[in-house]
Amino acid sequence: MSIPDQVTIPIGDCAGRKIWMVQSWRTPLMIVLLLAFLLLVLRGGIGSSNYVDTYYTSSIVQQQHEIQHRLNVALNRLEEKNRDLQVLIQEESERLHQLKLSLKDGTVEKNVIDGTLHYDAQVEQEVDEAKYNLDYRPVISVKAKAETERAGHIIEPDRSWLRPSEQTRTNRQDAVVSAFQWAWKGYKEFAWGHDELLPVTRKSSEWFGLGLTLIDALDTMIIMGIDAEYQEARQWVAAELQLDKNTDVNLFECTIRVLGGLLSSYALTGDVMFKERALDLGQRLQHAFNDESGVPYSDVNLQTMNAHKPKWGPDSSTAEVTTIQLEFKYLAHITKQNVFHERVSRIMEHLRLLPKKDGLVPIFINANTGRFSGNTITLGARGDSYYEYLLKQWLLTNKNETVYKDMYLEAVNGIKKHLLKRTEHENLLYVAELINGRISPKMDHLVCFLPGTLALGTFHGLPQEHLDIAKELMKTCYEMYARQPLGLAPEIVHFNMGPQREDIYVKPADAHNLLRPETVESLFILYRVTSDKQYQDWGWNIFQHFEKHCKVSTGGYSSLSSVLKSPAKLR
Repeated sequence: MSIPDQVTIPIGDCAGRKIWMVQSWRTPLMIVLLLAFLLLVLRGGIGSSNYVDTYYTSSIVQQQHEIQHRLNVALNRLEEKNRDLQVLIQEESERLHQLKLSLKDGTVEKNVIDGTLHYDAQVEQEVDEAKYNLDYRPVISVKAKAETERAGHIIEPDRSWLRPSEQTRTNRQDAVVSAFQWAWKGYKEFAWGHDELLPVTRKSSEWFGLGLTLIDALDTMIIMGIDAEYQEARQWVAAELQLDKNTDVNLFECTIRVLGGLLSSYALTGDVMFKERALDLGQRLQHAFNDESGVPYSDVNLQTMNAHKPKWGPDSSTAEVTTIQLEFKYLAHITKQNVFHERVSRIMEHLRLLPKKDGLVPIFINANTGRFSGNTITLGARGDSYYEYLLKQWLLTNKNETVYKDMYLEAVNGIKKHLLKRTEHENLLYVAELINGRISPKMDHLVCFLPGTLALGTFHGLPQEHLDIAKELMKTCYEMYARQPLGLAPEIVHFNMGPQREDIYVKPADAHNLLRPETVESLFILYRVTSDKQYQDWGWNIFQHFEKHCKVSTGGYSSLSSVLKSPAKLR
């Protein structure tokens, strides 16, 4: 029989909703076991024999004294916890009482939180947030640094800015909405319900058979306020999405695209259907986790629940196993099924204890041994989002899981120490790779997530130096676009560390463009953090080049074979 970690204690209700306090009962359970053991010892049930020699009897007495001492310490701690719990219950009960008093026909005369006057909508939001904190604050916890840290409530999205009307959109925003609708037109006409559109051949392709594009686009439609398209896509998810199918899926891709799409749609709408579908998928995906090492396999079958390593080798990608935490933690939060939280937290705790190079990690890890593989360190493919998610896990949990902030800061210091380099002529800052201990002046477009991540950290109180680095890296990422004949970036660039070449050069094999979003996302964050319109203009310029070179006449946008040749050749 399994013993639950926690017990829930009802402390009141608000607006018809029960408010619960969660209290761990492992401590009192251990005390009960200690009491039983002590009783057996004192009554002679353990070690009682007429032939016990004096030395052994003395040892038993010493053990009894030690157990009695530990029991007293445990009892004192339990009393302290009980007192703290009673105080907390009293405080929350009083707060709940005040909130009830503040509600009168859907309005309040005075906000009980800060004593100021508010409009009805603002008050209603604050009351909802207060009830939300009472409901969820104690539910999710993780173990880190040999102590249990309360995760606190997960940050919910601010919905106040959603769904701008057509009257308030700018011309640039209208152009972006139109671009989405053009891409959706191609998908709906030639690939509806399938994973991906092949826009040039006007066909579809399957990866997992889960409607990846459709689900991944749901939150975009919600934010843009595109109602007709959204309702049609929602109906497909409700009626057509089949999860109980005999197919292998990549844990990482399925998590960030399908599970993430369902969860973000639930977060933005409160539509329970999305939560139910997300729970079903999460229960299937969790079988990818290796019970011994905690590190998940790369692939899992949605029907048989059998997991296995990738076909191309024995290892999982470090970025893949550490870029599923946000989704599974939020799933645990909304379903109150802590197993999801424990699964992904165990990965992070395991990686925290592994040896690193000043916070930097190799790009492969073995699910069976739980150890890193190889000596390649990069913020590009297979390494990138490990670093990104360290910061975002800290932020997601209302900055309560500080272990991730510490890991992130250590990693940024490692990047500064080992990977940040400058070009010979123009002193452009870039992030190199470290391969078998040697620097390679190569940078994937994927690395352009870093300026936005550094700026986001600075916005939340991390060192100002991070923003200075972000600005310089952002310029380098933009130059990867601006210096190419088509005005679009290649997949990989190399940097000049000597007097022979230009500062940025592209090898023909690396010249393709895959419509990657990292640079544009970082520009968005840099603009929001700094209010510098230069970043808006850079983003608009990139968008216009995508429109010019990648737009397909029948709907959709295509990747390019090379950004070095004009006219553009669609892939």
